[in-house]
Amino acid sequence: MTDYSQYPQYPQDGPGKYVPQGTPAGYGYHPPGPQFPPGPQYGPPPENNLVWGILATVMCCQPLGIVSIVKASQVNSLWAQGRFDAARKAADDARKFAVWSAATFVVIAVAVTLFYVIVFIVSMSSSGY
Repeated sequence: MTDYSQYPQYPQDGPGKYVPQGTPAGYGYHPPGPQFPPGPQYGPPPENNLVWGILATVMCCQPLGIVSIVKASQVNSLWAQGRFDAARKAADDARKFAVWSAATFVVIAVAVTLFYVIVFIVSMSSSGY
């Protein structure tokens, strides 16, 4: 029978995983993440509205859609840093810019359609038929 008492004993980090003392982070040992005080005031992270930002960029007004994507990409990192109010504001801004992009697209589409209808009517009335 082997005598295991001669081998060093290591603190256990999870079931069946032994980590030597002084092991730097990144070599199998990862210290626990930031701890936030418990409480219902934080709740789940807000929806980042990234899908709406991408759709607004591809289908509607690109400048406002890009701003929406940038704001949406900030939500999860702000939430992970513990900046909950800033994360909620970034999520609201992402949604706001996506809606503005869609509204801008609708206004421009209506204006262009109206322009072509007027041009068509004027050209038909001035023709000799």
